[in-house]
Amino acid sequence: MKTKSVIFIFFLIVCSVPALAAAQDFIIFPNQGQSQAQLDRDRGDCQNWARQQTGFDPLRTPTATAPPPATGAPQGGLLRGAARGATVGVVGGAIAGDAGRGAAIGAGTGALIGGMRRSDQLRQEQHSQDQWARQQGAQLSEDRNRFNRAFQACMQGKGYTVN
Repeated sequence: MKTKSVIFIFFLIVCSVPALAAAQDFIIFPNQGQSQAQLDRDRGDCQNWARQQTGFDPLRTPTATAPPPATGAPQGGLLRGAARGATVGVVGGAIAGDAGRGAAIGAGTGALIGGMRRSDQLRQEQHSQDQWARQQGAQLSEDRNRFNRAFQACMQGKGYTVN
């Protein structure tokens, strides 16, 4: 279930890339009287050059740079905690003279503690998956910015004003 939420978060980030790309379109003005055909050729050349320099292709679907954090096997939980607590409770209850009551108290206490352990584990897994998704989004943004800077530098070198 947690893996599905991580994949969902990552795809939200990926789906926002076209919106980012549209928002980062440049206004290009030819300073040296270049024609529209020349502008189109120069734009294509600079996009190719920026891809080669940065290793980033804004038209390609982004992929994760690292796998999402693995989710561990469930630790503890209600049933396991109840079983452990009942075992300890039987021993304590036998010493006190009522093994059945000791087992019941131990089972309740063990279930409570086991549930709390499982809840903590799930919270930690969710935190690490959220952190992974944020890191992936930040890396994508950084790669896009490097590509944009390279593209702008190339176009300016070819005699265009880029905003």
